[in-house]
Amino acid sequence: MPGLERVALALDEFEALRLADLKGERQEEAAREMQVSRATFGRILESGHRKVAEALVQGKALEITQAPWVRLAGRRAVPRHKPRRTI
Repeated sequence: MPGLERVALALDEFEALRLADLKGERQEEAAREMQVSRATFGRILESGHRKVAEALVQGKALEITQAPWVRLAGRRAVPRHKPRRTI
């Protein structure tokens, strides 16, 4: 969206929003799926909520980006700066 300020939402924040808000999972369940502690999940979710609210209230574009370490449900963390190797 040209001309709009952007708010960067990391993939882990996006995944936390999907699990907690869209699927309605409890934080304990969602944290287990993302392979993080419940406290870490809570911080990721809170950060995602803040960023979505900022984009909505202030009319900014929401840009989904990859964080340095990404944990998606059912997958282990993969660093973005190192390419995956196939053997």
